[in-house]
Amino acid sequence: MAGPPLGPASLVLHQPLCLLRLALPLLTLLFTAGVGCPCEDPALCRPILHHPDYEVFVFDVGHKTWKSYDWAQITTVAAFGKYDSELMCYAHLKGARVVLKGDVSVKDIINPTFRSSWIAEKLILAKKQYMDGINIDIEQEVNCSSPEYDALTALVKETTDAFHREIQGSQVTFDVAWSPKQIDRRCYNYSGIADACDFVFVMSYDEKSQIWSECIAAANAPYNQTVTGYEDYIKLGINPKELVMGVPWYGYDYTCLKLSEDDVCTIAKVPFRGAPCSDAAGRQVPYKVIMKQVNSSISGSQWSKDQQAPYYSYKDSAGHFHQVWYDNPQSISLKAAHVQNLGLRGIGMWNANHLDYSGDAAAKQQTEEMWQALKPKV
Repeated sequence: MAGPPLGPASLVLHQPLCLLRLALPLLTLLFTAGVGCPCEDPALCRPILHHPDYEVFVFDVGHKTWKSYDWAQITTVAAFGKYDSELMCYAHLKGARVVLKGDVSVKDIINPTFRSSWIAEKLILAKKQYMDGINIDIEQEVNCSSPEYDALTALVKETTDAFHREIQGSQVTFDVAWSPKQIDRRCYNYSGIADACDFVFVMSYDEKSQIWSECIAAANAPYNQTVTGYEDYIKLGINPKELVMGVPWYGYDYTCLKLSEDDVCTIAKVPFRGAPCSDAAGRQVPYKVIMKQVNSSISGSQWSKDQQAPYYSYKDSAGHFHQVWYDNPQSISLKAAHVQNLGLRGIGMWNANHLDYSGDAAAKQQTEEMWQALKPKV
């Protein structure tokens, strides 16, 4: 990359970068040869080359619950927990990719040398762990007129170019907010980023991170709002095949300052990035916990026609009323149908560990129904 003559500080930055570049050819040779492969069959350390027509993108945050996932569907696992070579081997056995998590300060990526060094480090890690790419998850504030705006797009393009060059069949993806309309003060070049990588994963959850209306409990991913987000992305000129829908396998538990007779739960004002209220007033609850609590709640599961989402209310030991909003197979199936209607690339969730894989009969059925809900009804 062209630029001014390098000063002492730049040379310090370049020294590790040069070492990384020297190491890459050797790592590539070891990678393709399967040397040091932790799998029983060394062939399982080879990168996945097949690109499926329909993507089911799964986030895994650790532990061993992955052994019970629905591997007949999964095409990519984003490993956001501690590295697990057993998971990598099993995913490859099932023909699914396993990709790294990529996060970095947007302040740092303004420097092209830093970007190159960061990418090279991630490549070395991916090859060492026999991974198939990287999922870039940067959810930081970016101003539209800032240098970070262009630097972020450059980072995605440079990462994609490097991974595609160094790891055959590799996949580079980027996580975006549920809408392109500067959610949480994130002004990104969404169309540029989508073009620069293989596809973007749309995080259609935490849609109440900024509440501009009444401070009341509401759905994590209301149907109409979710659908509008995809329409807005497509209006930017993004190909639907560059969009994967993300759905939540968790909900929010809100403590009600007041719970009205018609089930309106007033919540505390917790501001976030300019908005007077946010879902930070609540706490995230995995689906497996929700399923254990809903039947003993004071309301039982209720359905909001306006938001096309379930909720329930309960009273804690201190006498405080709570309202829990979540997604279930019914609400997720509605969104999965929209994946097909719009011709999106696929679907995925945050996160697969949120289900109950204990083997209990009721839990087993609930878990199977959540996995089945990902399949668009033909």
